[in-house]
Amino acid sequence: MISLTVLYPKTADSHFDLDYYVNTHTPLVKERLTSAGLTSVDLRQGLAGGAPDSPATYAMICNLNFGTIEELQNALATHGPELTGDIPNFTNVQPTMQISQSV
Repeated sequence: MISLTVLYPKTADSHFDLDYYVNTHTPLVKERLTSAGLTSVDLRQGLAGGAPDSPATYAMICNLNFGTIEELQNALATHGPELTGDIPNFTNVQPTMQISQSV
């Protein structure tokens, strides 16, 4: 399995509209990418850091899972601009992205 992990940093100045992300952005992602090979989406809302009373490093961590790297790359080439263009509608931070493989 190939995953695109999208990490949305949480800072003192950041905002993240969870309702928009879950109810508008994520359905858009699924609508656009399922036919391109998306097999599942895993969302993790950051609650706290690892140390007691420490803040979460990320507001949201999302894994978009595909069967092959070619499916992922083709999906991003086709739909990436539209999906990244929606980011300012729910957050003021630039996410970090990483492609990984299950081992």
